[in-house]
Amino acid sequence: MYLKSKMLYLFTETPLHAGAGAGLGAIDLPIQRERVTHYPLVQASGIKGAMRSYAVPMGAAKALEEEGNVIFGPGETNNAADHAGAFAPGDARILLFPVRSLTGVFAWTTSVDVLRRWQREATAVSTTNLPTLPQQAPDESKCFVSDPRGAVANKTVVLEEFAFEVDNTQTATVQNLAKWLATHALPTGTEYQWWRDSMQKKLVVLPDDDFRDFTRYATEVLTRIRLEQDTKTVKDGALWTEEHLPVDTLLFTPVRATRFRAEKDKWQNLSGWSRLQGADAQAEAVLKWVEEKVNGRIQIGGDETVGRGIVALRW
Repeated sequence: MYLKSKMLYLFTETPLHAGAGAGLGAIDLPIQRERVTHYPLVQASGIKGAMRSYAVPMGAAKALEEEGNVIFGPGETNNAADHAGAFAPGDARILLFPVRSLTGVFAWTTSVDVLRRWQREATAVSTTNLPTLPQQAPDESKCFVSDPRGAVANKTVVLEEFAFEVDNTQTATVQNLAKWLATHALPTGTEYQWWRDSMQKKLVVLPDDDFRDFTRYATEVLTRIRLEQDTKTVKDGALWTEEHLPVDTLLFTPVRATRFRAEKDKWQNLSGWSRLQGADAQAEAVLKWVEEKVNGRIQIGGDETVGRGIVALRW
């Protein structure tokens, strides 16, 4: 049983490709998606692996490597049966999705369905003072906005080639939501002040079906090639397409911790952990260790060597 938990937010700074393997459609390498809703996600195994790689890099000191084994589980496959890890992130799910806008360059979009799922997860990990959410989704071809001046022109929001009439009945509610997210979900660095201010002006709540369609058809699709070393022409069969979550996407993942599952002799001399009294204290130490070791920015997903998958974290 997990004893301590909190919410972690991930904000994409470069396109993110959490691959689902070879695709059967027009995209050769699609991203991971939920089976039922088709919303994008990053599976928990990828989150955990990226965190471990950042916290315990190759060539790390033996003590740090041993701490990583206690927190994440044995690093060697041959030792996997020794004990489980004490830290468990969940899948990273979509919360805000940026879409090209006729006014204001782009807008962050979401839906009541996504917000309710986020509210449920946040409540489960004991997040307090959550904002009030709209009670129901906007009507077809309408939307709620955080600021009538943000991404709005002539009482209409135009996203890609689709127009949505603004319904002002929920403006105050969406404004409070945008303020909460800007304060609690976006990174805290001074370089993010513009994003925190902008989010309060450009948050749009769409009908559930429209938001789903944007997350399916408005992702970033890149075409890549591999060249012959000598002739600099494309190698046979070396042309493919990759799907990415766009820059400025906001994801959330609940993270949970429990007591150390390794034998006591494997952790009692590490990080002062021998002084911890009880399972709750150990679980608290696990979350603290991960938060201290994994902060700022990390790389998640594929295409690391071409700069993809850089995300900023907010604990």
